[in-house]
Order: sequence, then C-alpha cells, then structure tokens
Amino acid sequence: MANPVSYVLAAALLFATQAFAQQEPDPSGVWMRDDGNARVRVAACGTKICATNLWIGDTSGGEEVGDRLVMSLKPDATGKLAGTAYDEKRDRTYGMTMTVAKDKLVTRGCVLGGILCKNVSWKPSN
Repeated sequence: MANPVSYVLAAALLFATQAFAQQEPDPSGVWMRDDGNARVRVAACGTKICATNLWIGDTSGGEEVGDRLVMSLKPDATGKLAGTAYDEKRDRTYGMTMTVAKDKLVTRGCVLGGILCKNVSWKPSN
C-alpha cells in the first residue's frame, strides 16, 4: 500500500503544475515598435487588453497619439495569446495572436479570415 504522504505530495505537485501552466503571459508595459515609429502602452482595460499609442513619429499613415486597439485574447495551446483585436478608430476587427517574452513582444494581425497577415515585433521602452 502506498504511503499517504506520497499521495498528498503528488496531488500538491499536480495542482502546482496545473496552476503554473494556466498562468497567462503578461504583455503589460510600454513597448516600442521595431520600425521605431510607435510607442504604445499595453495594459488591462476591464476584462480585455488595450494597446494605446503614446507616441507616433510619422503620422502620415494615419496613426495618432491616443489611438487604441482593444484585444480579447486568451492563452492557446502553444502559449501564445490568441483572439481578436478591435481598432476603434477604423471600426475594424482583426484576428490577433501575441507572443510575449521578457524582452520581446510579437503581434500578428490578420484580416480576410487569415489570408492577409502582418507580424510586428516590439521591444520594451522606458
């Protein structure tokens, strides 16, 4: 017969492993886009995640300070955050994935059912 302490330790280890695996990646912070043209703050906004432009270098593409992307993202099986992103200014919804690392964030936005997609890399900004 197995030792009851072994059962308790095994159950505790299983619970801790499941709790760790369920932690969501946290993209919160200020990020600079890889082309150097945008700095955004990513933070919780209610139950969603919002990315708000803090600074834009070249506004000729229509981007402005204060523009906001509202994202409904959940962890997927690969550890990425996946779901949708709503661009309030353009009234458009995109398919979105986000890969979060300590020193890098990669976003992938898609339209037309995933036919047209664009990856953007971000680095932490102070």
